Amino acid sequence: MRRQKLMDRPKYFTPAEVAAHNTAADLWVSFLGKVWDLTPLMEQHAGDVLLLPIMESAGKDISCWFDPETKDILKYVDPLTNCVRYYTPRGRFVHVPPAGPRSDWASDIGQPWWRDERYEVGLLSSKTRWIRVINTLTSQEQRLQVCSEETLAEILQRYLRYNSHACSYTWKHGGVSLDMSRTLGENNVLDDDHELTQVRLDRDLFTPAILLHFNDDLTED
Repeated sequence: MRRQKLMDRPKYFTPAEVAAHNTAADLWVSFLGKVWDLTPLMEQHAGDVLLLPIMESAGKDISCWFDPETKDILKYVDPLTNCVRYYTPRGRFVHVPPAGPRSDWASDIGQPWWRDERYEVGLLSSKTRWIRVINTLTSQEQRLQVCSEETLAEILQRYLRYNSHACSYTWKHGGVSLDMSRTLGENNVLDDDHELTQVRLDRDLFTPAILLHFNDDLTED
């Protein structure tokens, strides 16, 4: 049941994770709180000059392109024609119609890519934070940047790349076992970034530590 709930939740990404996908062969962007994988769009329209504005923004947040209320590309009234046009200061891009009638424009494109849910891969974290994960068995320590919206179970998935046996440990903070179905904040692992910035203290010196205690099954009856 818990695994099913985890699968039903949207996946959260940090801005750094989005930024890593910054080539034409692997292109992600984020906007209005969502993360989009536009790699299939790049493949479908390979060689099209209308891909250039998207390629220039690979791995970046492009929320400034959109009206947050309509979820559509920003529009303006052309002072010369008094017609409503899409506002694309970086140049017209794929699925944005031309300014005037053109014989080479196919208007039956269906859903434009920014409304096509097939490209959505998850949500952009509204606040990332750093934690230290310390294995008390080996004394190994790993710093992780995580999303504040993630549960401990989802953070565990991030940590598996450093310790494939992480599921065999009890996760604790301040001597208290953490509820893996809850977020760090819900487990009272507080995020003091704002307060530390206000008093001009180095946040890296106050990164909260999560201690992993190995579950030794041989001690159980």
